[in-house]
This record gives sequence, structure tokens and C-alpha cells, in this order.
Amino acid sequence: MENIKAIHWFRQDLRIADNPALFEASKHAEVLPIYILDDQNSGEFSMGEASRFWLHNSLDDLYKNLNQNLSLYKGDPLETLLDIINRFKIDEVYWNRCYEPWRIKRDTQIKSKLESKGVLVKTFNGSLLWEPWTIKKDDGSPYKVFTPFYRKGCLNSKEPRIPLPNADISNYLSDKNHSLELSELSLIPSVRWDIPMHSFWNIGEAGAYKRLSDFINKGIQHYKEGRNFPSKPFVSRISPHIHFGELSPNQAWYLAKNQGSNKNIDHFLSELGWREFSYSQLYFNPNLPRKNLQTKFDQFPWENNLDNLIAWQKGKTGVPMVDAGMRELWQTGSMHNRVRMIVGSFLVKNLLLNWHHGERWFWNCLVDADLASNSASWQWVAGCGADAAPYFRIFNPVTQGEKFDPDGEYIKKYIPELSNLPIKYLYSPWEAPKEVLTEANIVLGKDYPKPIVELKASRERALEAFKSLKKEEA
Repeated sequence: MENIKAIHWFRQDLRIADNPALFEASKHAEVLPIYILDDQNSGEFSMGEASRFWLHNSLDDLYKNLNQNLSLYKGDPLETLLDIINRFKIDEVYWNRCYEPWRIKRDTQIKSKLESKGVLVKTFNGSLLWEPWTIKKDDGSPYKVFTPFYRKGCLNSKEPRIPLPNADISNYLSDKNHSLELSELSLIPSVRWDIPMHSFWNIGEAGAYKRLSDFINKGIQHYKEGRNFPSKPFVSRISPHIHFGELSPNQAWYLAKNQGSNKNIDHFLSELGWREFSYSQLYFNPNLPRKNLQTKFDQFPWENNLDNLIAWQKGKTGVPMVDAGMRELWQTGSMHNRVRMIVGSFLVKNLLLNWHHGERWFWNCLVDADLASNSASWQWVAGCGADAAPYFRIFNPVTQGEKFDPDGEYIKKYIPELSNLPIKYLYSPWEAPKEVLTEANIVLGKDYPKPIVELKASRERALEAFKSLKKEEA
């Protein structure tokens, strides 16, 4: 081994297996693995509360996996790195690239500064199957529609990198005198709403790989159709593990691909492709989190009803399929993807509330809050994004519930106060006769809310709002 001292800067790659930057850094004689909590450069995109809960537990797992040789800091990364480089006489710094606009700007400045000091900086792709700038149309412009992006762009491009073995962690340094305790990062909320979440997740690298393996062994063969049913175990639930880098998309891609090829496996791979498409949109449209990709929506007549927004956030809209999803989010830090579309459509179309309200709430409540996926998905459901659902496509939460939660298992799990209601009225309790409600021991407006909007009327209102937009455009 060369007598070189190196830093590996962990970011969204909290794992030892298939970690390109860590793998390369660990070839040297001495490596200092570090994590820096940066709330200074992130601004409005600082991690939400659910993400911080996850990060705390993921760092704890990584610290143990590295034989307690993970040094923790918080503050400005450039200042932190310069201090460490000076004290340890560091020669090289390694990290895996991040793709949020604020991180690209920060990392570019850091790399330039370190190189001006004579420090070699090496960066790698550890979190995407394809770099965003490599998937473009023949004319050099980015794709705006998913299917050609994935089928023509990704699948005709170079195959994703094959996962690397575990990095050699036998020569790691630690910065015992300057490293913070994990508790000093203050990631855990003062009001411990996070405690019930622990039973739902197995956070960390081993838990991530087990969740993926269980899905590949038990769920993937029913994925294409089964993924639409929120009470069924046919979704992977790996997105927070991939977001924090406890698992790489390459590991997921090849573990699935090695099962063979059928409609279920192909569909799962295409869902990994949607994540790539979201990152492509963010890379080529840095204002994606804040500006409509379709600028005609800048004139959309959004309403500003705070009471309706709070009812939606708390899962008290009086519409069971919507409320079940919002309560699942609050209790678990996640929400089934089909239900995400239902609650999103209800917010922007039935309630006519700006998609930014949903984006911000999900940012704070989701353990897999990812700037690219969250922004692109909300723009999709609002009708203003790339390859978006047309604005006039409005999910009916009653028929969606009847179709995708036919036995009511999902609704009853998260809205137990409706458990005694006959299935006929479970999706629309306001239609139940008084004697049926009495028999089920339910008083609407007391035990469960009356609906805050009438579905048919609010749908018509949304369509009228969209028509006004088209007239203005004309």
C-alpha cells in the first residue's frame, strides 16, 4: 500500500458494500471516514424531521459497521475538511457525487479550493445507474418523456456498473478528539413521535439488503399488478435505503435482473428507471422544486384554504382512502405509491391547493424524502411537470379504494374507527344510511369527519379551473 492519507466523506452512501469512493480510498494505507451534517448550505432543502430520524439510525449502524471509526461533524464542510486536512496531513479526499443543485454548487467550490491547496480530490457515481448528463436525445437535449428516456436512452446506453465488493476497512483512522457524539448532531426530535417508526423499519445496511432480498424472493413475481394494492406485500419499500445509500441502485438492479426476465421484473427495473428520470429532470431543470416545468401553470387559480390543508395533513378530510394514506405517512414515514397518487390528486385537484404544499409536507414527513423524486412526482400529479398526468386526470378516491383495497384492509388498519362499517359504505361513509352508521357506532362529524369537499362538485371545479387556464393560454 502507498503511504497516502485519505479522507472518505460519507454523504448519501452510508454503506460499505458497492461504495465506489470508499472502495478506492480504502486502497491506501490510512483512511479517515467522516460524515458532516451540513445545514448551512442546504437552506430550505435541509432535511425534514423524518429524514433526520432515519439519518440518526443509519449513522449509528454505519459507525458500528466501521468498528467505531466514523468521525462526525456539523457545520460548513469546506471549513471542516480544511481543518481535518491540516491536522492529519491528508493527501487525498474521496466522495460519491450528489446531484441536488445546492450540493453541486457546494461540491464544485470545495473541490476547487482543496485542489488549490494541493489536495487530490476524486469523485465517483455511487447513487445512480446512469449519470444524468449521459442520457440525452440524439440532438443533445434532455428527454422530457419517460418511455423514450428509459427505453431508448437508458437501456441503449452502457450497462450500469456491476456492484463492487465490500471495501477493506482494516486501515481506518478516527478523529476521536474532534468528532462529535451522534447525539450532538441533534437529529432525534425532542417530542419522540419517531418511536413507533422503529418497529416498521430495519435501518442500516444489513436491514436494507434484507428488505431487498425478501422482496426479490417473495414479492417481485407479483409486482406489476400487486404493487397497486396497498395492503399487499408486493412493493419493495427500499426507497429510503437507496436514498440514504444503505443500498445502491446497482445492487437492486442486478439482484432483480439475475432472477431472469418477465413482466414483473422488467416493471421493477423500470421503476428504478423512474428514479433516474427524476434525477435527469432535476439536473437539467435546477428550479424543479419551485417552478412549474409547464409555465402555463404559473397562472393557475390555486385556492388558499388553510383549514382544508390542515385537514389533509392530519388525515381528517372525511374521505377514507385519502385519510388512510395521510395517516400511514404520519405513522410510518412512508406511503404506498398508489396512495401517494390518490392523496396528491385530492390535494391539487379536489382541494385546488398548490402542489408546493404537498411537496413541503412530504419533504418533512417522508423518510425517503428525495429532492428529485419528490419534486418530479408532485409536478407529475399536478399536471405541470415533464410527462405529467393530464390535469383533467383526477383520481376518484372512492373508486380507487374499491378497486385497490377491495376488502378494506388498508383503510381499516389506519382508520380503525371505521372498522365496523359494511364494506359497501367503507369508501364513502357519508352515503351510509343513519341506521347503518348507528349500527357501526359512528357519528359523522364526531367519530370521523364529514367530507370537507363534495367529490363530484370539486372535480367539476378543478376542470373549470383548468379550462380557464387554457383560455388564458389561447
